[in-house]
Amino acid sequence: MLSAGVFALAGLIFWTSFDTAKGVDIRSDDPLPKLSDNVRAKNARNERLEKQVAGLRGDVDKLSRRGSGLGPAERRRLDALDRAAGTEPLAGPALEVTLDDAPPNAVALVPGVPDPQPNDLVVHQQDLQAVVNALWQGGARGIRVMDQRLISTSAVRCVGNTLILQGRVYSPPYRITAVGDQNTLRRALDASPAIQNYLQYVRAYGLGWKVGADSEVTLPGYADPTELHYAQPVPAP
Repeated sequence: MLSAGVFALAGLIFWTSFDTAKGVDIRSDDPLPKLSDNVRAKNARNERLEKQVAGLRGDVDKLSRRGSGLGPAERRRLDALDRAAGTEPLAGPALEVTLDDAPPNAVALVPGVPDPQPNDLVVHQQDLQAVVNALWQGGARGIRVMDQRLISTSAVRCVGNTLILQGRVYSPPYRITAVGDQNTLRRALDASPAIQNYLQYVRAYGLGWKVGADSEVTLPGYADPTELHYAQPVPAP
């Protein structure tokens, strides 16, 4: 009698396992979507939604200005503010800076340099920030990181060796494009102590660094909401 009960219980367990797995090996994670796949799918969806929002916001702005009663001078001033804020496309000569992780199994390339640690072989947040800051200091009229326009509230943040920018996730190589006077921008990059420190790792371990020029680039306008969620403006005295 006891044996019959044990067999019955075992059969119930096997059936429950089969029903849960639907005929799939539940010990294997193959059927489960990988985290990287989820991230890519979410990024693609966010990009589509951002384009839709940008189109709708453009339509709203056109309708608002059409019925606002603004004169030509006020409209020109409003357009200038849009350009300064980064919400309008910007075209002109540009520099593009590309940073990348070192190759797999990288070793020291310079005699006397110690063997690299894992943190020596990846692009860090401070490296990206150093490039962005130097380009602003060099008089950049606008900057794009990957495919997104930066504005005054944009934050360049890294988690591990991935970049998180305005709700989207990117992997290296990282491309930073700045519209402005190319010679002045190059001098600003060369003068940055933080970038000179990064270049030491480029020479020692093979981190990626490339600066290219383009005679004409069009940066997209920033299309996401600009309202502050946590910070509050300080009232004028």
